[in-house]
Amino acid sequence: MTNEPLTYAAAGVDTEAGDKAVELMKDAVRRTHGPAVLGGVGGFAGLFDLSAIRTYRQPLLATSTDGVGTKVAIAQALDKHDTIGFDLVGMVVDDIVVVGAEPLFMTDYIATGKVVPERVADIVRGIAQACEVAGTALVGGETAEHPGLLAPDEYDVAGAATGIVEADAVLGPERVRAGDVLVAMGSSGLHSNGYSLVRAVVKHAGWELGRQVPEFGRTLGEELLEPTRVYARDVLALAQDPAAQVHAVTHVTGGGLAANLARVLPQGLVATVDRASWEVPPVFRTVRELGSVPRGDLENTLNLGVGMVAVVAADGVEPALATLRDRGVPAWVLGEVGDLDPAAPAEDLVAGTKGVHGGAVRMVGDYR
Repeated sequence: MTNEPLTYAAAGVDTEAGDKAVELMKDAVRRTHGPAVLGGVGGFAGLFDLSAIRTYRQPLLATSTDGVGTKVAIAQALDKHDTIGFDLVGMVVDDIVVVGAEPLFMTDYIATGKVVPERVADIVRGIAQACEVAGTALVGGETAEHPGLLAPDEYDVAGAATGIVEADAVLGPERVRAGDVLVAMGSSGLHSNGYSLVRAVVKHAGWELGRQVPEFGRTLGEELLEPTRVYARDVLALAQDPAAQVHAVTHVTGGGLAANLARVLPQGLVATVDRASWEVPPVFRTVRELGSVPRGDLENTLNLGVGMVAVVAADGVEPALATLRDRGVPAWVLGEVGDLDPAAPAEDLVAGTKGVHGGAVRMVGDYR
């Protein structure tokens, strides 16, 4: 035993490193601030001026929170941290726009074993850049140093966002009708779900992240770290286009396409998804082949190339496709919505996921 005093720094927490990280990131954060953000960077709480709410007849607030899962392990292994913020913003903000809400502001949280200012700043700069893409203000955040709980090079990230929507403009199951059409929006890759499966497959195959994969045109690690596509402004543009007649939107995250689509359908209706309507990108085919992953597991875990789905009226399909393509979002007709046949075999349907007892989804055909 020693009588030397034990300091916070000796316990593994470096407050000066945290201050340096803030200095490195604050310019990127400020670029997300419009006139509605008050107080700048460094306050105890972010302030957002809601004066514009007076123009709403019945404003509803929408909120969401999420993380990026074990994709952070890929970023840490590659020592590349400036893209994981896109995954965080995509997971959080794009859960808000599915109800037609405009995301107003977001906060982030980073827990790490050791604050390395440059690494933390890279993470937050990525979050800020993605917030700019989404049209969302990054109004605050927290970096926590957890020595002994996390290794020095380990970290995790999470975030929360708030949006606003007019009550009579909310998208969801109540608007969906038989005859509606499913419009798919292409993903940028794996996005941020299913990485526990993907990492297990890669480990099983003995592949290194630096391996060049001809099908990807780059290394395995670069493919796995591809940032999540942030759809917020694209979905809002679609929802606000009266010609598109958008009734509902779903974000394809954990659970896969069918499970998430079922969440935005009312009871008594079934969405039929045609697997032949799109070509599954190479990364998903590689995961399946390397791990001999059953198709059902693949479909229930990964997005397979579909990041979002809009449910639109039949005569809104062409305007919806045109809007998305004009914005650079790959889009195609995925299937349609019809009445549920009570005699249909239950094993052919996906329903009752995430605690939502609404409609059902049937996957038909084979992928190209």
